[in-house]
Amino acid sequence: MKFQNIGFIGLGLIGGSIAKKMKKNDKTVRIYATAHHKETIEEAYKEGLIENDTLLPMESFTDCDCIFLCAPVEHNIDYLRQLKGIIREGCYITDVGSTKTEIHEEVIRLGLEAHFIGGHPMTGSEKTGILSASETLLENAYYIITPTAVTPQADIDVFRDFVKSLGSIPLILDYKAHDFSTAAISHLPHMIAYSLVNLVCRTDDEKETMKTIAAGGFKDITRIASSSPIMWENICTSNREPILELMDRYVDILKELRGYIEEGDKQALLSFFQNAKDYRDSMTLPSVKSQTTCYELFADLADETGGIASIAQLLADNAINIKNIGIVNNREYEEGILHLEFPDETMRDQAKIILTESGYTIHLR
Repeated sequence: MKFQNIGFIGLGLIGGSIAKKMKKNDKTVRIYATAHHKETIEEAYKEGLIENDTLLPMESFTDCDCIFLCAPVEHNIDYLRQLKGIIREGCYITDVGSTKTEIHEEVIRLGLEAHFIGGHPMTGSEKTGILSASETLLENAYYIITPTAVTPQADIDVFRDFVKSLGSIPLILDYKAHDFSTAAISHLPHMIAYSLVNLVCRTDDEKETMKTIAAGGFKDITRIASSSPIMWENICTSNREPILELMDRYVDILKELRGYIEEGDKQALLSFFQNAKDYRDSMTLPSVKSQTTCYELFADLADETGGIASIAQLLADNAINIKNIGIVNNREYEEGILHLEFPDETMRDQAKIILTESGYTIHLR
């Protein structure tokens, strides 16, 4: 597998970020792209990112070593069908979709297993488009690789090394295991967040008392309900079965908890909550929420020697105390690579000003 003549079908936030990092790593790489909007191609060409300055037909990708499908899942499947009779021997097609079963099943149906390796960079934000793309977007983010049943181990190893060259952390999974896992840790939480917000919306009084006092835990658990409705409609369609199964399991657990509360079973409640706390506390996440208010910010940070030390020193020089610090590896629907937590709101706000004035891009939750 080579990465010299590269095609991109779709060049938005994720595709554009991959392309920018590839170009930074190797100035000689030739990237050809097409997109939904011609302005995207014109902007990418103006930046010197791609070789073409106009939209391209599928036939233009005949000589590519690797083609990235970076459109919505349902569109990627259509492009896959168009590419079937066009790609040359030895060309690999990969995608960046957040669900994998649908496209893998189409790959099998089309007889393209020898030409496909699925991919899912677990990063992104509510921002879209080539102008929001960044060569640092994928750094220290998990990048899940889903090979087919016939992908040679040598090619998997090459793709893993490519993912590492982007600054990402490669994880290799079966495509069905991927969809079930992401349904549990990403898709179901979004369903719960949307449902909880709708519950409060439909239950609130005319004075909007609930909306007025909403803070803390409610805002933490429902923040992701601000994600794109269109994107989540697409995800629910493409990963329907795992989401439905996990929703049923969640409803069963909620009923179990309801039973404990109804029966006033204090010991069962304590055990239920303690088990969840112990498991949550065991997760190696940089941001373990406590019951107290959390004053945090997230910073974009290039993966280079001394990067974290520079921020820590800058804040220390200004008497800003960092309470907690860590790298965010799963940045899907998140922003910022470096997570910083502070003792109070004042220090958090001062840190934001200092870091922003020093050229860092800062995100607040």
